[in-house]
Amino acid sequence: MNAQPARSLMTIGDVLGLLRPEFPDITVSKIRFLEAEGLVEPQRSPSGYRKFSDADVERLRFVLTAQRDHYLPLRVIRRHLEARDRGESVPPLGQPVPQPVPQPVPQPRRPRTLVAADTTAEDPSVRLTRRQLLDGAGIDEALLARLEEYGLVRRIGAHYEGHALAVARAAAALGDYGFEVRHLRAVKAAADRQVGLIEQIIAPQLRRRSRGAHEEAAETAREIAALSVKLHAALLSAGLHESLDH
Repeated sequence: MNAQPARSLMTIGDVLGLLRPEFPDITVSKIRFLEAEGLVEPQRSPSGYRKFSDADVERLRFVLTAQRDHYLPLRVIRRHLEARDRGESVPPLGQPVPQPVPQPVPQPRRPRTLVAADTTAEDPSVRLTRRQLLDGAGIDEALLARLEEYGLVRRIGAHYEGHALAVARAAAALGDYGFEVRHLRAVKAAADRQVGLIEQIIAPQLRRRSRGAHEEAAETAREIAALSVKLHAALLSAGLHESLDH
């Protein structure tokens, strides 16, 4: 925690109760989604629970108002918030926000180790220490140990890859709904089977000796993986729809 008094911080349920009279459609999932998009950054208790300040609630109210009353996409809302964070004079909602002059972006680099301020990154090329992974995912040692025990997170040498951060965050969020790590073994097994299938499909490309064959195979694998994720989401949605309709 920072200097914010602990007694003034609210749980996600408290925030839901404050916002629901004004925004009847607000849900816990919606708040988590806005957090995942970086529009609000609640603190975390030592046990990993979200703790919201009054400023966080006002930030959520701003986002929800911009969506409901002005139909603004998240990228535009994000510009408004970033301008406010920089202390700039922000135009009324619905009017364009001047974008800052872009800074030169460094070219792709070799895998790097995160510094403390960088623990929100999920770039696969990033490498994290154990402490950076714990802090970035907002989890404790016990949960990370279980994720490693069940093979959902794997340490490579002394570091973890950026994928481990995404897995740990998702596992922590599912834990809010009552999921235990052992429940996620089936998800890991299904992912492993899908990886094996993709590897079979791109094997002929990998065996070619032409220049760029490996890059083409990698791109094919990424495209298949993206389509597989869409298919899984569609099937999951359809299954839930049928289940809830009966």
